[in-house]
Amino acid sequence: MDVFEKLKILTDAAKYDVACTSSGVDRKAPVGEGIGKAAAFGICHSFAGDGRCISLLKILMSNVCVYDCKFCVNRVSNDVPRASFSPKEIAELTINFYRRNYIEGLFLSSGVIGSPDKTTELMIASLKILREDYKFYGYIHAKAIPGTSAALLHALGLLCDRMSVNIELPSQESLKALAPDKTKESILAPMGFIRDSLSENRTALARYRHAPQFAPAGHSTQMIVGASPETDYSIIKLSEGLYKKFNLKRVFYSAYIPVVEHSRLPSPDTKPPLLRENRLYQADWLMRVYGFSSHEILDEKAPMLNPYLDPKCNWAVNHPEFFPVDVNRAPLEMLFRVPGIGVLSAKKIVVARKQGALSFVDLKKLGVVLKRAQYFVLCGGKALAGLKINQSQIIRSLLSKLAFEKLEAFSGARQLSIFEDSFLPPPDEAMKAISGQM
Repeated sequence: MDVFEKLKILTDAAKYDVACTSSGVDRKAPVGEGIGKAAAFGICHSFAGDGRCISLLKILMSNVCVYDCKFCVNRVSNDVPRASFSPKEIAELTINFYRRNYIEGLFLSSGVIGSPDKTTELMIASLKILREDYKFYGYIHAKAIPGTSAALLHALGLLCDRMSVNIELPSQESLKALAPDKTKESILAPMGFIRDSLSENRTALARYRHAPQFAPAGHSTQMIVGASPETDYSIIKLSEGLYKKFNLKRVFYSAYIPVVEHSRLPSPDTKPPLLRENRLYQADWLMRVYGFSSHEILDEKAPMLNPYLDPKCNWAVNHPEFFPVDVNRAPLEMLFRVPGIGVLSAKKIVVARKQGALSFVDLKKLGVVLKRAQYFVLCGGKALAGLKINQSQIIRSLLSKLAFEKLEAFSGARQLSIFEDSFLPPPDEAMKAISGQM
């Protein structure tokens, strides 16, 4: 099998790993000493065949795997074409694609070839050729294989910019049922090792400016959504715990795409829950950036994210006791919670109001999305002229302006099946959904 046939198999097999993120690290080659650079916000994006945004040459070292994860197309019991790259082939492909301006970096993962340690040794050999022989200074994201020894994880971390360990499924029960060769401990142990190594490396760099860097862009994880029965609440609660315990940069959510048939998995005819994936990313953003906790977004009584409103709007309409807020007096933390006010516009408001009272015209100039924010804010103690504020009107307006546009956008891909006959439910059903009655 030639390298191009391998490339076709192993890039296709890698498309289910999520890597739609900028590099998170700034580094460039010393003048005259190498090629490539990694920019914190400079990695170009492209799209995989299933529509997912990717930033890098994303390939598997091999789709040969000794594990039998029921949801994985590369599982050992599945009859698919198999291929493996040698370390030299990985390095040459990356360099050739880089020189042709196709990519800015590499995302490298692999099936488990024999054992986690053997697989990691091959990945390390590939990255050593890139870094040492080709003097490649571009961005590299490497997947750490659960069960890999600490010494090999450390060696891998010194060669790449970001590492990630896939948690795969949101609960130990689902992991046991669908990925019997993996355990919770084998996944969390390398996460803990990477966290501790990053902390030690920061200390070393503070003392010695030229100390080697360990995964300077941090580490992340990915979990599959829709392959198992966990609720959105259990998923975001798990993510919140992972952020706190392991200092992750990101948790990625991947809508389950039925690529195999199994009694424990959704039917192959099931459409990927892309809208649910999108809502989880929005909830994740609220936790990471806006200061929300998981129990504020969802709870055991309302464990699923609202399909009709984004999580921030949903929280606001369910907590009328906090609104409206006067933008000229509200603390920054409260401005973060107003629909239509983002982090940058909230900070601009705090600075601008020191110079004088703000009006609704001023808010628009500061980047506030008034079509959402107008229902939740006052300027100088007054609402927008002519606006009637009541919960029913707010909900109907937000549904028409937000949910309809969002659902129309998703419908273009024809991969959603949430609303068969129309994008919006009857008004009384929408009200029940928002209030948690259904």
